[in-house]
Amino acid sequence: MTLELSVTGMSCGNCEASVVEALEGVDGVESATADHEADRATVEGDADALDAIVAVEDAGYEADTA
Repeated sequence: MTLELSVTGMSCGNCEASVVEALEGVDGVESATADHEADRATVEGDADALDAIVAVEDAGYEADTA
């Protein structure tokens, strides 16, 4: 399953890496990508959307389902 998140607060590649690292720590995430220019993150796997949002927010960014 693919989960699309809207992520605000990313401004560079390091921000993208922080979001990806946070998402990859969530149970059920097989892979994750982030794009600061599009303010989006994509998660592959069967992770719970709320768990993914909380992980991104704990990393210092705002997130919601896209």
